[in-house]
This record gives sequence, structure tokens and C-alpha cells, in this order.
Amino acid sequence: MQLRTKITAIFILLTGLFQIGIFVLVYYVSENYTENEFYLRLSQRATIAAQAYLEEDELNIDIYEDIRIRHLQTLPDEKEAIYPVDTGKKRALTNFEDDLPKSFFQKVFNSQYAEFKQGEYYYTGLLYNDNEGDFIVVLSARDLYGVGKLENLRNTLTTAFVLSMIFISTLGYYYARRALSPISRIIGKVNSIRAENLSLRLDTDDGKGELADLTRTFNNMLERLQISFDLQSNFINNASHELRNPLTAILGQTEITLGKTRTISEYRSALNNIDLEAYRLDTLVNGLLNLAKADFDSKGLVIEALRVDEILIEIKQSLDVANPDNRIKLDFEDLPDDEHALTLSGSDTLLKVALSNILENACKFSDNRKVTLKLLTVAGDILLTITDEGIGIPPDELKNIFEPFFRGSNVRDLEGFGFGLPLAYRIVKLHSGDIRISSQMGKGTIVKIKLPVQEKYNF
Repeated sequence: MQLRTKITAIFILLTGLFQIGIFVLVYYVSENYTENEFYLRLSQRATIAAQAYLEEDELNIDIYEDIRIRHLQTLPDEKEAIYPVDTGKKRALTNFEDDLPKSFFQKVFNSQYAEFKQGEYYYTGLLYNDNEGDFIVVLSARDLYGVGKLENLRNTLTTAFVLSMIFISTLGYYYARRALSPISRIIGKVNSIRAENLSLRLDTDDGKGELADLTRTFNNMLERLQISFDLQSNFINNASHELRNPLTAILGQTEITLGKTRTISEYRSALNNIDLEAYRLDTLVNGLLNLAKADFDSKGLVIEALRVDEILIEIKQSLDVANPDNRIKLDFEDLPDDEHALTLSGSDTLLKVALSNILENACKFSDNRKVTLKLLTVAGDILLTITDEGIGIPPDELKNIFEPFFRGSNVRDLEGFGFGLPLAYRIVKLHSGDIRISSQMGKGTIVKIKLPVQEKYNF
């Protein structure tokens, strides 16, 4: 069953049950009011009948008949009966002994008034006190007018219910389609996204509803997919471009050296050149492998709970071995008391690669001047601030620093291949984080990395 049909059916069912409850209540109240009104008319007529028949010296019987016909109108099948309470002579217009239960008369005697319905007939009985004694006056009739009103009300409510259900069904289906149309658009847009157009994104707004959350979730997923596809699709092109130079140099040097017999010093010089290019090639291959590495096991990317401060300490220890002259300072003065505020979910290997690359760049481009790494938490997120005193980045080139193999115009004479920051950027984005870089020429660079804590993580 389609969701819109299910929503419409539930809406119709709930509305129908509500209407049935309201209509039944209306009918019950109307029926109760009609019966009470008819009983009141019967009791009034019973009183007049008692006065007419028991007090003939005060009210002439002809006068009573005139009042009943002209003003009160005779009720359908109206009958009266008067029963003396004692065992004296009984004056009655009609014999009711076989029709009424004894409990009815007992109630009249005890409460001085009683009501009773049998089939279509309504009965009222009252205890009337006269100078000749006490009498029970019983009057009965059929409420054809009330029954007609109730039947008309019943037909009206039934018709109203049927028409309202048709209207509500149409209206419910229309609004269900309207309410679910954004989801249909999302499904259509998602179905149009393929590997070749992963840059497409769903239209978003600033809403805070479930559909806005769904759209942002899809866009975040597409962002991560695009990053992964970019890593794979660009790897061969970037690798072949960068690998060509050292391979060409090695092959050319080998071909020239083997072209004729050389002296020992010439062979040694050629081998030194080959060794230099091979070392450069090894460095490049290791960097490219890190760029493509995603730390997969048999089920996918390994995700675990990680303490950021512990990761930073391990990175500092590794860099102390690789570059003993570094002046990296870890600033943990503003750490929160709750250790969970420093815990995130992610890949230990990838995060170490990303942070190590940033710190190595800070040391390399500042000629091992002071580098400060400050760790703190802001609004539930983990914030890393890396500050160096290096040569800085030209302002017009800041927009390109995350492109693979891009190198600033002021660092061309320094060793490197330009994949440290692009790799760090992709790893941070893969962990649903954010990275911002600001720089001033000749004064240094500030790198700010924001990562979500474990509770907010949506890998």
C-alpha cells in the first residue's frame, strides 16, 4: 500500500469514527429530549384529565373535551384511565390491568409519578389527591410526531455522514498527495543521481522539519560518496602524472649509463642519481597510498571510539622521532572535565594521517619555528587550532589549497607533492567535520578543524 493511500485511509477512519461518535451523541440527546418532552405533555394531560373526571363539580367534562380538542390537540391513540387507590369503585375509560406491570403502579404509589414505555406507547402515571380519595391517573399515547422527527434526524445524519466521508476522502487524498509531494520530488531527484553526476544535491531550505532533516542527511551522504569517488577517480590520473617524472628520470639515467662502458665514478654518480629519484618515487608512492587508503576491513571502514587528546600525543611522539627539531607545543589547558566530550567516532589511521600532514606542513613551511596545537570543545564539538609562524599562503591561492597536487607559488622550491592538505580535507569531511584555513604572508597560518563528538556523529 502506498504511503499516501495509507495516510488517507487512517485519516478517513479516524474522522469517520469521530463523526459517528458525534452523530450518535446528537441522536441520543435528541431522542432523550423528545421522550422527556412527550412525557411532560402526557403528565400535563393526565393532570387535566384527573381534574375533569374527578372534579366534575369544578370542571365540566365538556369544557375539558373542548380544551383538549381545540388547544391541546388529541394525541395519537390517546387513552386515559383512573384507578382508585382504595378498594372502592373504579372509574376507567379503558382497562389497562393486562398491559401495565404491577411495578409501574407501585412506583406511582411510592413516588407519586412514574413513566413507562412499551413498544410504541408511552405511559405516565400520577397519584392524584381528591376530596373523594386518592387516585392513580394513567394516560398513554403514541408519539408519532417525535418518531417522525427522530427518523428525519436519523436520515439527515446518515446522509451527512455519507457525504462527509466522500468529501473527506477526496480532501484527505488531495492533502496527502500535497504533504508527500516533497518526498516524491526527493525520490525523483535521488533516482536521477548517478556516479557521473554525484555533484548534484537535493534542494534544501532553512526548515527544521523532518523533510529538511531528510534532505540534509541525503546531501551529507552524497558529499561523502562524492569524496570517496573523487579519491578513486582522481587517484590514477594524479598518480600517473606525478609518477612520470621520477620514472622518466630513472629510465633515462639508466639508458644513458648503459649506453657505453663507464668508469667507476661515472657508475657511482649514475647510481646516486637513480637512488635520489627512487627515494623521491618512494616518497610519492607512499603519499599516494595514504591518499587512497581508507583502512578497510572485510566489512568496510573501521569505525571506533577515539580520544582526540590521546591521538594528538601519539602524533607528537611520532613527529619527535621523524623530525627531532620540531617545536610543536600541545595546548591542553582548556580541556573539559568530561572525557566523553573529547571522544569521537572515526578511523584512527585516517585521523592520524590527516593531523600529521597538517603538523608536518606547519613545521616545514615555518622552518621548524614554534607551532601551537590547541585542543578545546565548543558547543559540543571538538575544535583543533594549529598555529604556525611560517611564510604564509598568498591570499589569491587560498581557494586552491585543497586541490590535489596544488602547491603555492611561494613554496615551489621546497620538497613536496601537494597532497597533504587535500588528503586532510577529505579525511575531515569523511568524519563529518569542517576545516578552515586563514593565513597572512610572512606571519603564519592558522588551521581550524571542527569534529563532532561521538553522540552527534553520523558516519
